[in-house]
Amino acid sequence: MTTSGLDTVIGGKASNPEASKKHLAEATRLEKANDREGAIVQLRAAREVSDDPNVTFRLAYLLDLLGEENEAVALYTELTSVKKPHLNALVNLAVICEDRGEFLRAERLLVQVVDTDPNHPRARLFMKDVRASKTMQVETEQPAFGVGNAVLDTPVTDFELSVRARNCLKKMQIRTLGDLLKITEAELLSYKNFGEQSLVEIKNMLSSKGLRLGQGLEGPGGRPGVRKEILDELKQLVPETVLNKPISSLELSVRARKALQLLNIATIGELASRTEAELMGVKNFGATSLHEIKERLVQHGLALRQLS
Repeated sequence: MTTSGLDTVIGGKASNPEASKKHLAEATRLEKANDREGAIVQLRAAREVSDDPNVTFRLAYLLDLLGEENEAVALYTELTSVKKPHLNALVNLAVICEDRGEFLRAERLLVQVVDTDPNHPRARLFMKDVRASKTMQVETEQPAFGVGNAVLDTPVTDFELSVRARNCLKKMQIRTLGDLLKITEAELLSYKNFGEQSLVEIKNMLSSKGLRLGQGLEGPGGRPGVRKEILDELKQLVPETVLNKPISSLELSVRARKALQLLNIATIGELASRTEAELMGVKNFGATSLHEIKERLVQHGLALRQLS
């Protein structure tokens, strides 16, 4: 078998810098055109004729964004198993490990980065997320609807709440225990005249029954949609067709998508109806995912809901 005079063999594969350069240029063009699948094809071709770790990293990153997590992990592992590991590959692999609940491995990967570059911003940021996740891991989660439907349909007026607390819930159209489980602490506090005392009162009532605020958002089928008054506000900003677009249209990273799945958020409108505090309250949700989501919403003329 003969090869071009430009080809050499490195590490068992033919190395052709000129061909690799062309594939990379085409991959860049396709990526800018939002054709990630096409860019992946070009990066695979570039990887066949190049041992440049940055080619492998770009390929792994795009696969990660498209949800091809297993292949991305294999490539990231390849880049981090050498004498001088790729720092950003270490960080990205750590993020995936954290999402999988492999907190100790994620922490070890990030320690490698910080040992090499103590001021690496992403590594330091994710290290906080990982260590927070390790702490939360010991908490036991109660199923969102571990009680019967009859109990969930119980009117909130049946519970021993103060008149002030009951009136606030009535104004918010929270009529049953099931409705109450589908709202978060941040949402309650965002309403006028709803104070800390009423919040403590409601939380204590739920706690006595083994329940908690926001619990109904966590299980399958617990997605509450957008309340009418919030939806009306959003419709003044953008057309309803934009609000009804699926979250997938935002092309978020796997990490951010998984966080939204925990809240059963399926549309852009549902996302825009949430507050920053609610998102940051999700397990494993960090500042990087928050920044990413904010950027995507701005591109659609929206933002996360502000507390009044």
